[in-house]
Formats: sequence, C-alpha cells, structure tokens
Amino acid sequence: MESKDQKNAILAVVISGIILFGWNYFFAPPVYDVNKNKIKSNVEQKTETLNKVSQEKTSSKTSDDSAAKDVANLESKNMETIEFKTEDGFVKFNNNLEIIEYSYKNVDDSALENFKYFENILLISREGVQERPFFEFSKIAENSYEIKDQKLSLNGVVSFKNGLLNVSLNSTREFTPKFKLKSKPITNEDDDRKSNSFVYYGDDLEQAIVGEEDSDFSEFKFKWFGLDYHYHLLSFALDTSILGRVDHSKNYFSYRSLSPMNKFSYKVIYAKKNYDDLVKIGNGLEQSVDFGMWGIIAIPILRGLQFFFDLTKNYGLAIILLTIIIRLLTFPLQYKSFKSMKKMQVIQPELQKIREKHKENPQKMQQETMALFKKAGANPLSGCLPMIAQMPVFFAFYQVLFTSTELVGAPFYFWIHDLSEKDPFYILPVLMGLAMFLNMKLTPSTSADPAQQKIMMFMPVIFSLFMLNLPSGLTLYILISTLVGMGQQLFVYKRTA
Repeated sequence: MESKDQKNAILAVVISGIILFGWNYFFAPPVYDVNKNKIKSNVEQKTETLNKVSQEKTSSKTSDDSAAKDVANLESKNMETIEFKTEDGFVKFNNNLEIIEYSYKNVDDSALENFKYFENILLISREGVQERPFFEFSKIAENSYEIKDQKLSLNGVVSFKNGLLNVSLNSTREFTPKFKLKSKPITNEDDDRKSNSFVYYGDDLEQAIVGEEDSDFSEFKFKWFGLDYHYHLLSFALDTSILGRVDHSKNYFSYRSLSPMNKFSYKVIYAKKNYDDLVKIGNGLEQSVDFGMWGIIAIPILRGLQFFFDLTKNYGLAIILLTIIIRLLTFPLQYKSFKSMKKMQVIQPELQKIREKHKENPQKMQQETMALFKKAGANPLSGCLPMIAQMPVFFAFYQVLFTSTELVGAPFYFWIHDLSEKDPFYILPVLMGLAMFLNMKLTPSTSADPAQQKIMMFMPVIFSLFMLNLPSGLTLYILISTLVGMGQQLFVYKRTA
C-alpha cells in the first residue's frame, strides 16, 4: 500500500507541474506593448523574441546584403532606367548605377550572353554602415546626367563616350566605396580555355578563377578590377590608384577602398581584349592580355603579325612570312651550330669504327669518341642549340595565339577556318611530324646506343601528338620554321668542307 501511495504522489506532482507550466505558457497575464499600443499574449512574446534573435543572427552574417536589399525594396517602385546611345556603343543602367544592358562596337554578340549573368553593386560605407546609393538623374547634356543621392549626401556626373561609362562621385562627408561583382557559375561543361576569372591590376596582374575559393589576397593599390571572359573584359578602371582589398568566394568578388574619401571616380567598359584598343583606354588595361614572362618577345611578334596581315589580309600568310623573317634573323646564331653539325656528319664513318672496335668496352669507346670530336672541331650538342634558340619564340608565339583576339576566327585556306583553334583534320600536325622526322635524318646522331637512337626517332611522333589540340596557327609556325631550318642547314652543309 505504501509503495502504491508513493507512486500516486509522484504522478500527482508530475501532472501538477505540467498543468502549471502549460497555464503559465498559454494563459499568463498579457504584456502591454507601448510602441504598438496593443496587448500581446505570452505566446506572441516568446515567438517575437525567437524571431528577433534569429533576425539578429542573420543580420550579423549578411549585413552588406541586407542593407543593399532594404534600400532596393524601399525604392523599387521609383526605379527608373537611363539609356546612353552612341555610334559605337549602348548602355542601360538604373538608379543604383547597376548596368542592365551593354554593347560596344567590337564585342561579339555571343559574348554578351555572359553579361546577362553579371551583377554589380556599389555600396557606400560610413561609420560602419553600408548602403546602396539611389541616385536621381538630371540631364545636363547628350549622354550626360547629373546624379544626386540626398540621403547619402552624394552627387556627381555619369556620362558615356567611346564605350566608356564614366562616373564621378563627390560628397561633403567622407565615404568608402565598395564594389561587389557576381559572375556566371562555372559548370563541368565549361571549356577551361574560356573559363571566367576575376582579375585586378596594381603593379601586377592577379587572377582568381570563378568557382574557386580563395580569400588570401593582400592589400595593394588598384588601377582596375573586373571580370575576364577570356577574349572579353569587363573592367572598372579607377582614375587614380587607390589602396584597397579584395575578397573572393566562388562566384562573388568584392573590392573595397581602405581609405575614406570625398571624391571617387571610375569608368566601366566591356570590350574585346584587343591589345591596342586597351592601350588607348589607359589605366594598364592592356595587361589583361596576359603574355606572361614572354611578353618582351610576344609583343614584337604581335606587331609583326599585324604588319604582315596589313600586307596580305591573311593571318596564315602573316605567320608564314613572320616565321621566315625570324629564321633569317636568328640564322647568324645558328650558322656555327650548323657547321659543327656538318663536321659531325663528316666524321660519322670514324665514329662507327670506334663503336664497333670498342663495343665491349663502353668507357674506352667514350674516351676515343670525345678525342675524335675535339680533333675534328665538332660539338655533339650542336644539334640541340637551334631548338633551344627557338623555344622562347615558340612559347611567345603560343601566348600570342592563345591570348590575342586578332587571330580569333581568322581563317587560313582550305580546311583551316580559325587559326586560334586546333586543326580539325590534324593535317598540319602530321605534316609537322614528317618535317621533323626528315630534319632528324638530316642531323647526324652522336649517340652510340641503338635504343637511344630509336627513342629519338619517336620524338616527331610524340611532338605531333602533343600538337594535336593546340592552335593550328602555332602548328603552322613550327612546320614552316622546321622547313626553313632544313633549307638553311643544307645551305651551310654545301658551303662547309
């Protein structure tokens, strides 16, 4: 009986606790809300508290985005668009200076498809608070408007000329500008050669591939920043170099100035990466045509291609003519090498005798071979020197064909419709391999090892396979260079005793 009474007592306590808790939760005395002049139940109080905490957490993580969205929501009803049109360009933007549409004389229509994914936000930061400006427009001239944001005490001018959207901002109070850019997401189907990247330039060009996480960026003075679509560039060029910092997260990129200011000016352009056009715009935008470490050679090659194209109106013929000129200019450096190779050819019978005589004694064979080289004045490495001399030009040519827009879509003859793309039928790589094979037969071998000689015979095949998917213009250069080199080599052989 005692045990049963204890159980009943415990059960009564539990039930009482549940009743008291439920009553207090659902039927507690109401609290009067002075601000809203109404009475809230306890459930409403707790729900409001939970929502408030949740909102505060969300707000703390996305303060920049929420500030921009709040302004956009409040002023969306008053949003308008401004269009600028010139003979060579068109741009449409809204009160936030957000570009909606853009076209320029040298931009491919297909490239404009990338632009529809683009998003830019200009934020103004003061005392830790960031807001998106909302400007009112007053026309002052053709393709030129005065802009004002009374709330942020901002005013300035926006204009459009030669494909450039020019923006200048002024304020009686110091502010810190910040840009946020968004790009088209990268998919597995995207071609690596045409992948988008965020780019920015101070003293050197820096890149961050879209879709890759990387936040380890140092602070330095910016001249411009933007989005690189491989053959096209969307850039925000600053009128003066400004110390700033970037942050990059997959498809987003942000730039912010590290110094408060009263004046800030920038210009926006979306254009094909034509080297000469970008030089004219200024701000170092031509650095987006990244020739890499071979720029000192690549730029003269580009100028040579442009010169011969003006004469022939065909970049394939321009490549051929420029290749011949390069071989003629480097011929004095190779002349001595070709003479040494001829001497190697003359002593081949004696080399063969030494190999047969000492085939059981490799050390003795090596000693007598080197003695013969010294006596004849032949250099066993002479055959490598012409190839080594061509390597910088090879890489520079590759960078020009890979980066410059001049050769994009440039046809040659017959089946070659684009010198910046691979040969669709692989005819040029095969011809190049045959030319290299004939060149190797013309060049005497210095190796006594039959296995090594067989490996060297496979080099043209390996090189042809390597060139299968590289630009056909580059393969054309190597083919012509090999043929001209063979002609020079035969010329030297005939004049060398």
